[in-house]
Amino acid sequence: MAKAATVYDVARHAGVSIATVSMAFRRPDRVKESTRDLVFASARALHYVPSASARGLADGRTGVLGLFSFDYLLPAGGPQEGQDYPDDGCREFPLYVDEIQRGMELACWQHDYALMIGGPSRAGGTDTVTDIAGHVDGLAVFPQTLPPDALERIAGRIPVVAVSEPPQDDRLSHITVDNRGGTRAVTEHLIRDHGRRDLLFVGGLNPAEGRARFAGFRDALRAAGLRVPRKPLVPQTRVLPSGRAAVLLPDDLPMPEAFVCATDDVALDILDILAARGVRVPAEVAVTGFDGIVAGRVARPTLTTVRQPMVEMGRLVVEVLLRHIADPARPPEFRELPVQVVVRESCGC
Repeated sequence: MAKAATVYDVARHAGVSIATVSMAFRRPDRVKESTRDLVFASARALHYVPSASARGLADGRTGVLGLFSFDYLLPAGGPQEGQDYPDDGCREFPLYVDEIQRGMELACWQHDYALMIGGPSRAGGTDTVTDIAGHVDGLAVFPQTLPPDALERIAGRIPVVAVSEPPQDDRLSHITVDNRGGTRAVTEHLIRDHGRRDLLFVGGLNPAEGRARFAGFRDALRAAGLRVPRKPLVPQTRVLPSGRAAVLLPDDLPMPEAFVCATDDVALDILDILAARGVRVPAEVAVTGFDGIVAGRVARPTLTTVRQPMVEMGRLVVEVLLRHIADPARPPEFRELPVQVVVRESCGC
């Protein structure tokens, strides 16, 4: 196989500098038309395809953003041969991470950027994200995918946006939603509009969005003069054949009048458990979630939830990264986007 042409070969063939070649591909509007035509003609003659590193020679940029994500659907032992998606279909996909990724893809396309996606390696550690960070102009990360010290090191070199995390004492920008206000609103709906007085919050307190949602639940109970629990119910889980972890409720759990769930995933599992026990929803107990994933619209009954503007979050991640790429001295940003209570059948509406 013949050796691939490089940016140096094109520059030599066209009689221009390598910076001019890079600029012709990266920002053709800034290159004189005759010079640009000469560069493109040389590239065609040499069958040259610009790489990210070559494109970035003119301004030190790659034209690529990174997303360090995770896959809820990946079994602990890794994917099985021939297994592309779990059997549950849209019950498992897309999830909120997928919709945020979609928003980033749309914004990257609009701004003529590519998007590089990666996740934790089998062996753990930070090798994968370090490799990604070395090939992108900015990076977005989801909660608990990386240790804080690794993020700090990366943020010292390129802009980093933490998605779904509140601001902290770090060099990262943070984009999240009104987790506390959204959960308070859906809990108030159950109390005010459906007369539910015995409510149970189900979900963990980690990451930070879980703590914020439980706080909103407690806010609503306190405002209504109801008993305010100190802790949520953190359910046990079991691993399904697909590899997904599904929640379990204790057999002896006293049945509340409403389950307020930290996520739609938890709420959908509880709907399954209640159906298996012959408990009617919403006649006997109401169930609500948080996220607004597609599966909630096709569940039976359909799921009342708090909808995050997930695609908008992805778009905003890109906008924030691009602002900090253009101005590296810009201070970190924090944005908290509003959410919307979407009432459906599972609460009684």
